[in-house]
Amino acid sequence: MRHVAVMTLTAMVGLMFMFMVDAAAIFWVSFLNDEKFMAALGFAWTIQFFTLSISIGFMIAGSAMVAKSLGQGNKKNAREQATSAMMIGMGVQAGTVILVVLFRREILTFAGAKGEVLEIASQFLLISAPSLLLVIVGMIASSVLRAVGDAKRGMYVTLSAGSIAMIVDPILILWMELGVEGAAWGIVISRSVSAALGLYFVIRVHDLLAPMHMEHVKRWYKPFFIIAFPAIITQLSSPFGNYLITRIISDYGESAVAGWAVLSRITVLAFGGVYALSGAIGGIIGQNYGAHKFDRVRMAYRDALIFCTGYVFLAWAILAAVTGPVISIFGLGSDAASVVKAFTYFSAGGFVFAGALYVSNASFNNLGRPIYSTGFNWLKDGILMWPLCILLGSYFAAPGVVYGQGLAWLIAGVASTIVGWRFIGNVEARDIAKAGLKSELR
Repeated sequence: MRHVAVMTLTAMVGLMFMFMVDAAAIFWVSFLNDEKFMAALGFAWTIQFFTLSISIGFMIAGSAMVAKSLGQGNKKNAREQATSAMMIGMGVQAGTVILVVLFRREILTFAGAKGEVLEIASQFLLISAPSLLLVIVGMIASSVLRAVGDAKRGMYVTLSAGSIAMIVDPILILWMELGVEGAAWGIVISRSVSAALGLYFVIRVHDLLAPMHMEHVKRWYKPFFIIAFPAIITQLSSPFGNYLITRIISDYGESAVAGWAVLSRITVLAFGGVYALSGAIGGIIGQNYGAHKFDRVRMAYRDALIFCTGYVFLAWAILAAVTGPVISIFGLGSDAASVVKAFTYFSAGGFVFAGALYVSNASFNNLGRPIYSTGFNWLKDGILMWPLCILLGSYFAAPGVVYGQGLAWLIAGVASTIVGWRFIGNVEARDIAKAGLKSELR
């Protein structure tokens, strides 16, 4: 439990500060006293969420490979895998960024943006989207540091991004009067600092990056994509679900979208520990799997679920208590406030089940069946989310959309937890049988 808590809490702090880049932007933009600006950032975040999720998929694959190699005592392979992950990730992300920049207006329009909100969101993406190349460098560097057990420096990499954002955003947005454009440039600056710090730690402190050679990429791209491709498909389910919700909420007006934009930032900050669980315990599961210690794999899985439950109830209580001040600070109107209250008073508890799903994902990804993660995540976001949000929205308007999201978490979380626990036992049985066969052959 101590290992799970330390890895998760340090990853949580880093992840929260990474997402604080966007939270700081919308916080300072709220001082401009115009919900159109916050709605524009909400639409832009919905699009960037897709590209960030691709980076997370590569991070998961890199972490799983590096952790297993380190668990086997093979640092040479770990160094080559870390470098290959960065090279492949940046290459794929470059293509994604080009598509986002070229077709940003069409994508935003389909999401429900229109008029001045569309123009503001489009300009924001034009400036900030190219910096997503830096995001993948920072995220993979952070995951490599966690794989080697350096949770503290892994936290520093992502913590630096939020810290810089809190400094430069008020200067750019308010003092220099650049508004939303200033928020975009603040994101570029913060991501640059995070990437540079991550490279410094990985190279200078741990010597875990090999020289860049295409031979390394050729050697490792197949096993890398075996994990990365389903992991990316899995990670894309969340932004897809978020995109659907944004599209549905946009029918209730700009104020409701502004509330959803604020809520999205509050969610990642309040429940950073839940989001961090999958990546944080992935290294624990991967190393113990490589060392054939399945008792510790099960222990990590169980303790992660216990940690998640306690964390969510504590965060939910705090959120409910500060709902009024949050609405006041961001200057939200009645429609936006109703969206926030629907989550903080009711649906926030559903994160227990969202966390259970993330814990299950960690076991599937690191024990050789990432396709299971893909299935359960798309069950949540691709199958359950739309009908449940539409149905409850028809009864409760914009707040009902938030309720529908929580119900989708509940169903997918319970199902994945049951399958995940049984899966660990099946993998252990196969490992024992394989070891017995090798013993007989000798």
